[in-house]
Amino acid sequence: METSTEGVTEAHSGDTAAAEPPVVAGSTAAAGESATAGGRLAIAPASLSPSRASDFMQCPLLYRFRVIDRLPEKPSEAATRGTLVHSVLERLFDAPAAERTAPRAKSLVPGQWDRLRESRPEVVELFADDPEGERLARWLGEAERLVERWFTLEDPTRLEPAEREMFVEAQLDSGLKLRGIIDRVDVAPTGEVRIVDYKTGKAPRPEYAEGALFQMKFYALVVWRLKDVIPRRLQLVYLGSGDVLTYDPVLADLERVERKLHALWEAIREATETGDWRPRPTKLCGWCDHQAHCPEFGGTPPPYPLPVRAAGPEPAEGPAHGAAAS
Repeated sequence: METSTEGVTEAHSGDTAAAEPPVVAGSTAAAGESATAGGRLAIAPASLSPSRASDFMQCPLLYRFRVIDRLPEKPSEAATRGTLVHSVLERLFDAPAAERTAPRAKSLVPGQWDRLRESRPEVVELFADDPEGERLARWLGEAERLVERWFTLEDPTRLEPAEREMFVEAQLDSGLKLRGIIDRVDVAPTGEVRIVDYKTGKAPRPEYAEGALFQMKFYALVVWRLKDVIPRRLQLVYLGSGDVLTYDPVLADLERVERKLHALWEAIREATETGDWRPRPTKLCGWCDHQAHCPEFGGTPPPYPLPVRAAGPEPAEGPAHGAAAS
């Protein structure tokens, strides 16, 4: 929820790499594991989430830094606000339908901010230089406005989600494990399923809509494989601009996504085994926390912490490879 919160935290995206325990002195890593430069346990990727798939498509080296090296990243105001707004919208459905009002939702913001600070103490750093709390007050006000805008896009008094913040995981026939967390799942009395994702940013321009829908089709694929049901609708709710983007998937869509993910996973496996993680410069590089480690910015990646597959011997020259025998 990036610029919502997809991919902001490993806990929300469903990836578990960041939650692995650090290597301590005297411990021994299992086969295929070793310590990163920061002392954490490096483990070869074992599953794929929408956020990590997007990372690899954006920049393979970024994927390596986040999943294998697990380099720390500073929290951002935008991403943290997205996490806060998501938690408020999730908690609002704890109330009876008639009490799901905008004032009540806004009143949840301070308490959810306190909970977020407790669960992720690093976000306190965002306002360390704000002793009077003025910037924090503006930031919380922006979160309240995003929450309030949601009421112009959906009516929570008429919704009874089947699931909120639903962790999903499915293993494809190939063995590839897909996982993630869906913001909301609605099920109609007729059994039709709608997958909903909140975005605290603005809706993309039409030419970029397909990229925005990738995450939703990923989730639709997982639900299909788990429940043998193709979701009737995928819905992206953009609180930053007040737009709602919907898409009704068909079987061919999910089959295409599955083929794409298989190809992506093969590329990830190849990079994991060879240690060949190449940067892919884009305009997004300006927001990357890892420029100090990126060759595109004169940096050097940390030593690769996983075993590297030895290159095979060059094929011998002979009739099958060189000139025909006389």
